[in-house]
Amino acid sequence: MSDTKLRVLFCISVKQNFMDATPEEQGQVWQAFSTMMKDMAGLPGLDMIATLDDDRSMVGSAVGYPFTAYFMTDVDSYDTVVAACNLFRTIPVGDGTFKLWKYCGVETRIGRALQIPA
Repeated sequence: MSDTKLRVLFCISVKQNFMDATPEEQGQVWQAFSTMMKDMAGLPGLDMIATLDDDRSMVGSAVGYPFTAYFMTDVDSYDTVVAACNLFRTIPVGDGTFKLWKYCGVETRIGRALQIPA
């Protein structure tokens, strides 16, 4: 990994709107979420390292820590981080009346890979 890469943790929250949605609407949200994950992984300059889903031991909405899911990535630039976050604002759910960010949010932690001194 180059020293110029950013280590970025995308922290995903599931909002109450998802919990209140009908089963059909929740299915549409999952389709949009799947699209977001594929689009994020396909962004030039973004390397997905790992994902973590906390949905089995967490019940209900999460609007802050602890979040529901996490994506650990290496990213080439801040602009690429912004492009990844923007997917939540632009990916339609169902007929497109609402976007993904109605149902889930994202926050990032940006740093660098921890380097252990020799």
